[in-house]
Amino acid sequence: MMKTLLIAAVLTAASPSLTLAQNTAAPAPQAPVQTAPTVPPGPAATGMPVLPPATEAADCGGLLRSPAFCVTAQLDQIGALADAYTEHLASLNWLAADGDDNRVIFVRRREGGGCDGLQMIAFYDESKPAEATAPGYLGFAVIPGDVCTSGPASPVAGTLPQ
Repeated sequence: MMKTLLIAAVLTAASPSLTLAQNTAAPAPQAPVQTAPTVPPGPAATGMPVLPPATEAADCGGLLRSPAFCVTAQLDQIGALADAYTEHLASLNWLAADGDDNRVIFVRRREGGGCDGLQMIAFYDESKPAEATAPGYLGFAVIPGDVCTSGPASPVAGTLPQ
């Protein structure tokens, strides 16, 4: 049975919510557990504030395979922290456009046309018990290119409304 810790309230009726899943049984062969989340290539999101109760995690807990700006807090605080970052990004005109269980893709229109992309990913060390006081992480990375274009050159083609 899969236990899920809801870490963010529904952003809007059409927006994804973030969840952290803990496997209590062996994963199905078609859906292996990913122990080190991969953020698609792109620079870490610099200039992101560290919102309370988080602290900066320069090495992202050693759990990401791509550059990202990360913060950490107790696992039972990650939901409220994800909500706070979503509100902060909304105040800067970022819209939650897509995502999955542990990731939200944000887009923001550029003045000259096109869109910038940013993603927020939630994760924790799955090799350790998912206790309330265990460290959880939020990672932020820029999605390179214009995320509002379609075609093979788009880094997230098909994930945003065209």
